[in-house]
Amino acid sequence: MTAALRVFVVGGAISYRALFNWITPGMYVTTMLGSPLFQILFFVYLGRYAGTQDDDFFVVGNAIQIAAMSGIYGMTMGIANERQYGTLQPLLATPANRLAIFAGRALPFVANGLVVSAFGFAMSWLILDFRPAEGSVPSLVLAVTVTTGSCVALGMLIGSLGLRARDVFFGANLVYFLMLLVCGVNIANEDLPGWLGAIGRCLPLTHGIEAARELADGAALGDVAGLLWTEALIGLGYAAAAYVLFRVFEAEGRRRASLETY
Repeated sequence: MTAALRVFVVGGAISYRALFNWITPGMYVTTMLGSPLFQILFFVYLGRYAGTQDDDFFVVGNAIQIAAMSGIYGMTMGIANERQYGTLQPLLATPANRLAIFAGRALPFVANGLVVSAFGFAMSWLILDFRPAEGSVPSLVLAVTVTTGSCVALGMLIGSLGLRARDVFFGANLVYFLMLLVCGVNIANEDLPGWLGAIGRCLPLTHGIEAARELADGAALGDVAGLLWTEALIGLGYAAAAYVLFRVFEAEGRRRASLETY
């Protein structure tokens, strides 16, 4: 248990440092903080012009959705790049607990997503006069954490496909922008066509954003517990599917000696 915990925590941190040591502070600020900030501003001012919803609707939706940038893109790279950088074979040659190896890679991306989302909320408070209900911040933090974890789980699934697919980043782009459309970020889920709304309800973000909006309006945590549990279960489902694929592709790669072939 101690060894598995060490692999989970220390291994995940070392993997993140090794795979993303090319990121400079300037690159991080412009990509992970600047771009999400302008996304929030764009949709808030577009919403003001259209008059469809109030500012809080767009602030909450986009401030949570921007965490998916780390969850989808980062987590996809965190798994798929092991193959691209030639480190997959040595990694899988170790006797370390596979679940600890796999799950430990999620921690840095959950933390990164929380930082990006917190930055989005903070800048909305400073620039857009966003004021959530009094006492709602701890509940909002919980909602953002659950939703970010769910997005990271979906990124795990796409990253696991990267152990076999030639170009997994096309899928990551497709899923990221699909979530922006169908998960209630800027258009309420019930306002979408039925089939698009059904897709959105099967993806991360949808229930978490809905819960966060109610919390920001003053709802109690118990009032949105069902939404948060649904969000968490969706994330667990994607994480389980991702782990199964990871083990299947590992076994297939060993059998065919094709762990790092394209």
